[in-house]
Amino acid sequence: MVPALILWGHALAALLFGALGLWTLRRAEAGVPQKPLAAALAMTALWALAVAGIGEADLTTRVAEAGRNLAWLGFMIALHRRNGSERPPAAIGTVYGVVAIVMLIAIALHIIATTTEPDVAPDIVQAALLLRMLAAVAALVLVQSLHSAITAPGTAGMRPVVLAIGAMWLVDVNVLSIAWLTMDWPHQLVVVRGGAMALIAAAIAMGLARRGEWPMQLSRTVAYQSLSLVAIGLYFALLALATSALAAIGGENARLLQTAFVFGSTAAILTLVSSPWLRAWIKVKLAKHFFRHRYDYRAEWMRFTETLGEPEDSAPLDERIVKALADLTDSPGGVLLVPQGQALGVGAAWNVERSALPTAYGESWYLDRIDPTLVLELDTAAGADSAPPSIRSWDQAWVAVPLPHHKRLAGAIVLARPPVARALDWEDFDLLKAAGRQLASYLAEERAIEALAEAERFEEFNRRFAFIMHDIKNLVSQLTLVARNAERHADNPAFRADMVATLQDSAGRMNDMLARLSQHHRARTEAPVAVPLAPLARRVAKARRAQHPVEVSVTGDPVAIADPARLETLLGHLIQNAVEASAPGAPVRIEVRASESEAQLDVIDRGTGMSPAFIRDKLFKPFVSSKPGGFGIGAFEAQKLVAEMGGRIEVESSEGKGSRFRVVLRATGATNGEVGRAA
Repeated sequence: MVPALILWGHALAALLFGALGLWTLRRAEAGVPQKPLAAALAMTALWALAVAGIGEADLTTRVAEAGRNLAWLGFMIALHRRNGSERPPAAIGTVYGVVAIVMLIAIALHIIATTTEPDVAPDIVQAALLLRMLAAVAALVLVQSLHSAITAPGTAGMRPVVLAIGAMWLVDVNVLSIAWLTMDWPHQLVVVRGGAMALIAAAIAMGLARRGEWPMQLSRTVAYQSLSLVAIGLYFALLALATSALAAIGGENARLLQTAFVFGSTAAILTLVSSPWLRAWIKVKLAKHFFRHRYDYRAEWMRFTETLGEPEDSAPLDERIVKALADLTDSPGGVLLVPQGQALGVGAAWNVERSALPTAYGESWYLDRIDPTLVLELDTAAGADSAPPSIRSWDQAWVAVPLPHHKRLAGAIVLARPPVARALDWEDFDLLKAAGRQLASYLAEERAIEALAEAERFEEFNRRFAFIMHDIKNLVSQLTLVARNAERHADNPAFRADMVATLQDSAGRMNDMLARLSQHHRARTEAPVAVPLAPLARRVAKARRAQHPVEVSVTGDPVAIADPARLETLLGHLIQNAVEASAPGAPVRIEVRASESEAQLDVIDRGTGMSPAFIRDKLFKPFVSSKPGGFGIGAFEAQKLVAEMGGRIEVESSEGKGSRFRVVLRATGATNGEVGRAA
């Protein structure tokens, strides 16, 4: 069974390598040493065919193996030259020559072993095995050197092929090591080698077909998990070997020793795996030796934006900004410094206790001394010279990242030193600069939203204050007229009663105004109700009679759908405007009537009147008034109030003849369609 598996496995490998060699000859591509690669593939196919056809122990197979190894060394030298050098570096070139000589000496020893005495031949074969094993190990070192040295754009895509070559020699190292240790050829392992060589041929084919795409396609997550699986496999292999050795040498205590070893090694492994330092170290080494770029930019940026976009109740934005930047560099914490006057001060911290920071941390770092485009590595001399002592005084300070926004500094973030300290390279600086600009935009947007909300609060306060100033002006005018009339009518009991009612009404309105100025005051949201218009008009007119003559005329019994408080305020504005536009003693008239679907309140004066252009363009605009000293708020607020109740204001006016303001509201008998027409 084993000879058959060796035959078929190596025959398949020979077929694949042979076909791959022919395909390489027909496919010319820049950066690929075509002829050396085709020769190496052909020699590998001949060696695999020799193993399948005439066996591993035959001298021809050993010569074919030496030819295969020398051909791959030649391909690697050619790849060095395609990478931009006429020859490998002097030290590496010497190693290539030494490895080739060792391979030739090993094959010479095999030839000598076939012609020498039978009792001496095994020792010579063992020496040849040792030389072949050492040559394979040296070849692995050369593969690692070549993999790290490939940087030219045309040859960088050959890294998967180089790794496949290393896998071939790694298989050889295992086979030769077992053969040398056991002094017997491991036929079961040779079976595995046949399948492994077939897989290596497939890997080389895929590497050549997708040359240049592997660095983008290889996932860091997959690489990390694959490395974890390999480590787990090695652990179990070591565990099996160790327990077998303990069974052989432990005697009566073998079971106890095996149990103690298993539990002890497992506890040690779990302790190492849970160490943040070990995980950070593996991540750094993985990025350094397996990938062209340190960062998986797509994954990092998705995590970055996801951290910034977390719900507001998870953590404040300032803390999420620090966390997002710290996660990019595996930093365990950080501090956000924000402008405070002309310097910086601590604004927020993530995974850093405020008590751990020096007193007044960052306050001596002035804004005009910060270069917004320069990321400072505080462990270097340049970073130490650029950052003030107050920044470096925190013993965990590692890097300071400015947050520039439109040529202004929105802040800076100081990151804590990661578990595995390392020097920053160009990728780190570029990524931190880009992330800093992005974080600055988030921070500036948050500050802009806060400023806008504050401005809206001030705008609401100013709007209330403008209305209240208008009401105060009306009250002052009303009380002034009352005081003036009191000099002539103080002995009239009816006037005194009207004056007391006016004073009480004014005091109540002033209390209402103070309540409206409060930040806790909210606009009334009660639903409109049925309001009889005649009593309301008479009440308002009675309160104004001490100030100015006001007459009321009622037709029918009109009832409107309205808010009583708003309607009274609205009517008060219109009456006050009419009083101010009228001559002293000239009465203002209120007419109340109703139709089938509408209720109407007319406020009529015989005052100065308004032009059609003023009514059209300026009457209902805020802060525009035709009266000297007027605020221009009354008509604007009146229109706003009647619109909120679903009504409208109609105006008729002629210059020098007076004005009529008609408030039209929905009557209690109106339908929905009639309401829409009324509004």
